[in-house]
Amino acid sequence: MKILFFNYEYPPLGGGAGNATFYILKELSKITDLEIDLITSSPDEKYREEKIGDNIRIYKLPIGKNEKNLHFQSQKDLLVYAWKAYFFARKLIRRLAEENTKYDLSHSFFGVPCGFISYCLKRRFKIPYIVSLRGADVPGYSERFPAIYFILKPLIRRIWSNADFVVSNSQGLKDLAIKTNCRQEIGIIPNGIDTSQFKPHLEASLPSNDFKILCVSRITERKGIKYLIEAMKYLPEIITLEIVGEGNEKEKLEKLAENLKLKNRIKFLGLISHEKLPEIYQSAYVFVLPSLNEGMSNTILEALAAGLPIIATDTGGTKELLRDGENGFIIQMKNAKNIAEKIEKLMADDTLRKNMSLVSRKKAESLSWKNVADKYLSLYEKIYPIK
Repeated sequence: MKILFFNYEYPPLGGGAGNATFYILKELSKITDLEIDLITSSPDEKYREEKIGDNIRIYKLPIGKNEKNLHFQSQKDLLVYAWKAYFFARKLIRRLAEENTKYDLSHSFFGVPCGFISYCLKRRFKIPYIVSLRGADVPGYSERFPAIYFILKPLIRRIWSNADFVVSNSQGLKDLAIKTNCRQEIGIIPNGIDTSQFKPHLEASLPSNDFKILCVSRITERKGIKYLIEAMKYLPEIITLEIVGEGNEKEKLEKLAENLKLKNRIKFLGLISHEKLPEIYQSAYVFVLPSLNEGMSNTILEALAAGLPIIATDTGGTKELLRDGENGFIIQMKNAKNIAEKIEKLMADDTLRKNMSLVSRKKAESLSWKNVADKYLSLYEKIYPIK
């Protein structure tokens, strides 16, 4: 079986969807009867080719990215990717035709722009396709795009209705998507986690004079990090905060921390390589993500595997990962005081925090990228059975 895969994000570019693509392809590389070509974006101005195993090829097209904007994709970035990826895909399709073979299906992460590419290829070359909904590609997900969602809704409905399968990464995102097309059948395949890479810390290794809070996220307005920073002013000085990630809100939030006289208690660590992230999680007591909207958060999954209590808003797939009062707390959106109350409760009750840590790790162990890859493979085989 030959598959053409589209995602404009792929490490080191992008966030959760890029990491999910990496782990899924890593698992699918173990299936010898499967060949996958991923068309994604280059992190710089160079065209690049990579491989995972013998059967996964990755083509990285330059779309104008650089190290300063790896984690924020502008509308121009998406348009450039869509244009280049479509014509590059046509070149690959014609190359296969010369070898008297073809792609059996395409798989797009994000309904737009990637799903649109798959839609066009189905019309032109009769290639069936699967769309994986990730978040911002679903109308109503982001407060930044109300006008764009309104304009694109008819096209999005057409992309979904012509797909062989549409899947969401969480129940919450599926519920939101159905508001755009109530007749659309949508499955759910959640994100997974590598529990061998992300592990709990040794309790004795944690500093006793510094109760560290961790947030790993793109630093954008949608992530609500502003309210976490504001929460710090209500908390004792022993509590510190580390924020990992980059984004267009970073400079603004650094200024906010300075204005609140919290600069010495809040560290912006910037972009941390995926290989070094486990030790960052292991140095913290609690993970907080006060997002205004999510699909299925990869960083919450990582925090679960690291055995951290989770404090997060009720959005997207949060309730599928977090049971309020069992492995963390659900917080109100845009409410700094509520965030502070939950953090202080965990700091004050060591037994509660440790019990929540155990529940988080147990939840993570029920998830794996192999299970995720197997679910996608079953969809592929429904379209084109592996002989």
